[in-house]
Amino acid sequence: MTNLIASALCLILLAISPARAADPGVDDIIDRVDRLYRSQTSYAEIEMEIVTPNWQRTIKMEMWTEGMKKTFAVITAPKKDAGIATLRDGTEMWNYFPRINKVMKIPPSMMMGSWMGSDFTNDDIVKESSLSDDYYAELMPTSNADVYVIGLTPRSNTATVWGRITITVRKSDLIPLEEAFYDERGQQMRVMTFSDIQTFDGRTLPAVMDLVPHSKEGHRTVIRYLNAQFDQTLDGDLFSLRNLRKRR
Repeated sequence: MTNLIASALCLILLAISPARAADPGVDDIIDRVDRLYRSQTSYAEIEMEIVTPNWQRTIKMEMWTEGMKKTFAVITAPKKDAGIATLRDGTEMWNYFPRINKVMKIPPSMMMGSWMGSDFTNDDIVKESSLSDDYYAELMPTSNADVYVIGLTPRSNTATVWGRITITVRKSDLIPLEEAFYDERGQQMRVMTFSDIQTFDGRTLPAVMDLVPHSKEGHRTVIRYLNAQFDQTLDGDLFSLRNLRKRR
């Protein structure tokens, strides 16, 4: 009888004890990282600092997005670059250069090319690729109990120069801390670190992304978010070639 009572008490205690929150699935984590700086719509004011052994410059720009498929970015400073704009709609991308008043379409082969002389690629800036859609994801072993480390390998139809990507994400709030990129031989080619976590328009995210390529000594590019807003109503003509050609 005593054993039966003890067993019953154990069952009751288990029933009323709060269940431990299950770890999110790896696909959920990657989807969150994909959408961290986006939403139904987003607007951001961004500063990009480009550093090389021979020169250094800072670009300021505004960027709008709609979902995961549309991006519009325009440079606001320095004066000589102001008005240069980039549009991505689905799988297509264009740049506009006001000095020559010309729109140039970016072919898929150039998506991994440098954007404005920085260490970020065209693909990085407009997020043409999606980690969720274009990569297989798996949790990797780590000795740090406070983070998830996720390994990403490209799907067979993914156009990319990366043989593998690893992302380190903080468990407490799923904020990314580091993203490392490897070539097809497994050699690490560049590392991006995330820092200066801030809250913009109710969303907490790293305000600074510091990208260092290993193939170019003394080079680095730092992106700083100065302001960001989410789920605002945007002009329906914003993500169009007509808007890209407008004088600003």
